[in-house]
Amino acid sequence: MRSVFNARKLAGAGLGFSALALACHPAFAQDATAAATPAIDKGDTAWMMTSSLLVLFMTMPGLALFYGGLVRAKNMLSVLMQCTLITALVMVIWVLWGYSFAFGGGTSPWWGGMGKVFLAGVDLDSVSGSIPEYVFVVFQMTFAVITPALIVGAFAERVKFTGVLLFVALWVTFVYFPIAHMVWDSNGYLFKQGAMDFAGGTVVHINAGIAGLIGCFFVGKRTGLGKDIMAPHSMTLTMVGASILWVGWFGFNAGSALAANGTAGLAMINTFIATAAAILSWSAVEGIARGKASMLGAASGMVAGLVAITPACGFVGPIGAIVLGLIVSPVCYLFVSVVKNAIKYDDSLDVFGVHGIGGIIGAILTGVLASKSFGGVGYADGQTMAGQLFVQIEGVVITIVWCGLGSLIFYTITKAVTGLRPSVEEEREGLDLTYHGEVAYHS
Repeated sequence: MRSVFNARKLAGAGLGFSALALACHPAFAQDATAAATPAIDKGDTAWMMTSSLLVLFMTMPGLALFYGGLVRAKNMLSVLMQCTLITALVMVIWVLWGYSFAFGGGTSPWWGGMGKVFLAGVDLDSVSGSIPEYVFVVFQMTFAVITPALIVGAFAERVKFTGVLLFVALWVTFVYFPIAHMVWDSNGYLFKQGAMDFAGGTVVHINAGIAGLIGCFFVGKRTGLGKDIMAPHSMTLTMVGASILWVGWFGFNAGSALAANGTAGLAMINTFIATAAAILSWSAVEGIARGKASMLGAASGMVAGLVAITPACGFVGPIGAIVLGLIVSPVCYLFVSVVKNAIKYDDSLDVFGVHGIGGIIGAILTGVLASKSFGGVGYADGQTMAGQLFVQIEGVVITIVWCGLGSLIFYTITKAVTGLRPSVEEEREGLDLTYHGEVAYHS
């Protein structure tokens, strides 16, 4: 099956809007230097540096505050510390071997190889598309940072600090980097199949959601679940964090065009309106089901919409984005409020229910809504909706299996080396004092 993102084929054909949108995908940049070395575009470079900062802003402090507000006060600081240390740890790993494992120029369909370990060959003269390669390295680094940080919401309030760090180091190395290579590198298996994932539906959200779900079962339920009050301690902070995530997501989505162009503009408007539609649909469903629409529900709908539009933002039209936003929230609400209780797993902050399910919905429906008949940019020459749907589902299944098996292995290793669960006494005292010797608030 011909790749949607095959830059050489696009260059040989007449470049319409559809081809231009696809050629601007992050993975396209990896082929740019194989042809004539292009000149660095100052506008593109400035936009990509800004986008990198926006994506970092999503984790620090956006996700940290969003998750922190959702836990009890005695665990607020632990969530902030987990996000902070994951950010620092993954940044160092990314430079040492992560960038190479994902975008190292190797010919394997499963990983990028060792060619750019320690950023070998990357210097002031290295170019990736129309931007310096250093900027591309940093932009992709921010994606690598936020993905494992998302996972911790699944077992928040009941996991060892050292266990989190060990698991993350193993998981990004053997799960995240290979999936990023498969989807976004020109030699990757799913890239060559033509998978449409503009900004990380599979790479980021399904990956994190599946790892979080497995973590729920490995770590176990919170002590006192169903007996103690475990309501969010600050919906104000959660709303602030969710709002920061929305702002930062424009770097995440529009930045994935790797240029300041029309595709970035399409991704930008879609990130606005899909999210708005998802907020409205979550609040409507919650109002019908519970009689009241909550701030927690609105924030959850906000994130669900952002997750669903992530793989689709550069491929679907604005009306398709609204449709996607309207669809994703009721399905995520079903998993958060019904399925979780039926299966009886303790996904503390609904990482699987929102990121995992939202990512699956977005990834699959991208194959439908990208059709020109729905206002999207269309498919590669010769590709049909049925064919693209098959590729999208294949990408989802591969991500679930790869991440699922990898997560099982690395939770097992972590449990054996550091342990995963604090004692009941430590958990009741709160992880702030247990692991960090300080608290978020003083009375």
